[in-house]
Order: sequence, then structure tokens, then C-alpha cells
Amino acid sequence: MTNSLIPVFDGHNDVLLRLWRSGSRTPEEDFLQGGQVGHLDLPKAEAGGFAGGLFAVFVPSLSNGMGQDGKPQALPPSLEEARDATLELVSLLVRVERASSGRVKICRTAAEIRNAMEKSVLAAILHVEGAEMIDAELRMLDVLYEAGLRSLGPVWSRQNIFGHGVPFRFPSSPDIGPGLTEHGRNLVRACNELRIMIDLSHLNEQGFWDIAKLSNAPLVASHSNAYGLTPHSRNLTDRQLDAIRESDGFVGVNFGTMFIRRDGRKDPSTRLDEIVDHIDYLAERIGIDRVGLGSDFDGTTVPDALRDASCLPALVQTLRLRGYDDQAVRKICSENWIRVLERTWGG
Repeated sequence: MTNSLIPVFDGHNDVLLRLWRSGSRTPEEDFLQGGQVGHLDLPKAEAGGFAGGLFAVFVPSLSNGMGQDGKPQALPPSLEEARDATLELVSLLVRVERASSGRVKICRTAAEIRNAMEKSVLAAILHVEGAEMIDAELRMLDVLYEAGLRSLGPVWSRQNIFGHGVPFRFPSSPDIGPGLTEHGRNLVRACNELRIMIDLSHLNEQGFWDIAKLSNAPLVASHSNAYGLTPHSRNLTDRQLDAIRESDGFVGVNFGTMFIRRDGRKDPSTRLDEIVDHIDYLAERIGIDRVGLGSDFDGTTVPDALRDASCLPALVQTLRLRGYDDQAVRKICSENWIRVLERTWGG
């Protein structure tokens, strides 16, 4: 990483899923060597100052059904299907680290993240997005924790045994259906005991409040935006943001155009100023120390000006042009993330 680049620690990417779906016989080499496809690989990261982030393990829906509201709803994979896919995705991250000759490190503590960033080593955090691979007895949670899991979203935007995700709707309130199940409450307690960060992105509003009432950790939404600017069901209301502020939590701003535009459109011509609008809104509502980035690289439609991780300096420049000084830029780009992870994980 070039020393002049502002380091970025990012709250969410789906590069493992992209590599897994590619059909390549050597996906770890594809990540390390880079190419024209995708938002994130090691060369793009090094070119743009992408210093690390949460690497999601997400098992896609295999079929659709009907929700309680009579609308199509993505169905979760079975426990067996999710476990098989999770094994492959976690193995892929491990193989990336092994093949990287020390250029990628799976980190388990904030100190390891800082150490990796100081040495220009990509700091990867193992994250689960949607806990379909975890059984009701939570045995798989123990296994994943030992493998390096340090961040978990109980649901994606679909129902599972732990709770109810919020569908992708615009305009729509996030207050759609019931929240956590009893299994979900047990999962939250177990994550608190293990000091695994609980990610609130993709939960519906009732699930958010269930976790806010139950959890003893800072409330964190890794890749969500402000509902007050973009009334998408995936975004956070002012009341939710107030609860995050009161817990000394954190929000990572999603680069997805449907979550930042006032009209909710998937439009790659979207200006970077619209991302900064959400950063402004969140900084005003919850404080500059509780805002960061959650790109959703390789998982959504992003602005052309952020076509991949190598373009992150353009966002840094936009922040500067909007009046953020060097200290504020560094907080938004990495320091705030590491602070909340340290508070959540301890030590």
C-alpha cells in the first residue's frame, strides 16, 4: 500500500461469494493476482488503500416462496446446504491467507488489525451474514468462532430460525413483521459471551429492538444508511440511530446506490456526494466517532466513480472537499471501525 493513501477499513464485502460462484479452479489466486472482474481483489485493495474489512460468508437463497404478506420471499438454504457452502467459503478465505505469502491476515483482535495495517498486510475479519449454517444448539457457532469468526449477522433479508430479515423494498419502513425468535435470543446471548460482534444490517426493525434490549455490546450496523435521506427498508430510522448513539455503537455507510439515492434507484451514475450526504446525516445524528464505511463491494450496484476498491481515494477526496479535515477522514475511513471492534471484542 502506498504510504500517501488514507487506509480504509471497510465493514462489508461479498468477494468470497463472487469468487466461489466464479467456477475458477484457483479462486484464491484470482483474488491475489487480480483481474478485470469484481470490485475487490488484492491489487485493487493495494491501489486504493483498502487496508482490511469484514469478509462475509453468505449462502445465497436457493429458491423463493411466499411470505406472510403474500409477496415473494427468498427462502433460506437448509442447514446442511448452508453448512456445506460455509465450509467452502471459510476454506477459501483460509486459502487466500495461506497463499498470500504474508500479504493477507485473518485477524481475531483489534491489535492484530492494527499490526496488519502498520505492515501493509490486508486485515480480513471472518463475518457471517445470515446464520443459516448454525444449528439451534449453537454447536456450529463454537466451531466457527475457533476458525476466526468475530462478526455475525443473525439474518440476511429472509427468515431463518433466529429471526426475520427485512426485505428489499423502496419506499418502505423497516418495521416489517416479527423480530427475533427464542433461538435468536439464545444466539445473541452466546455472541455476547464469546464477544462476537452482532451485525444489525438486514434485520427488520423489531429484530433491531429485540437485540437492543438484550445485547450488552455496542449496537453496530455494518452496511446500512440513513432512512431519513433514503426511505429504503434496509436503512435505519432516526429512532434506531439514536439507540446506536446511546450504546456508543457504529454505522458503516453502504455504497449501494439504491440505499443512498433519494429515489432508491440502482443507478451507477450516482455521485459520490450522495454517499457523503449519508455520512453527514449520520455524523450529525450519532456523532463523527460512530460513522464509517461499509461498502458492500461485490454485493451491490455502486457508483461508477467507486467502480472498485482502487477508486477509494476519490471518496476520500470528496470527503475533503465537503470540509472533513484529516482527523475526521481517518476516523471515518478506519479508526472508528477499529474502536468499536475493540470495545466489542475486548482487549
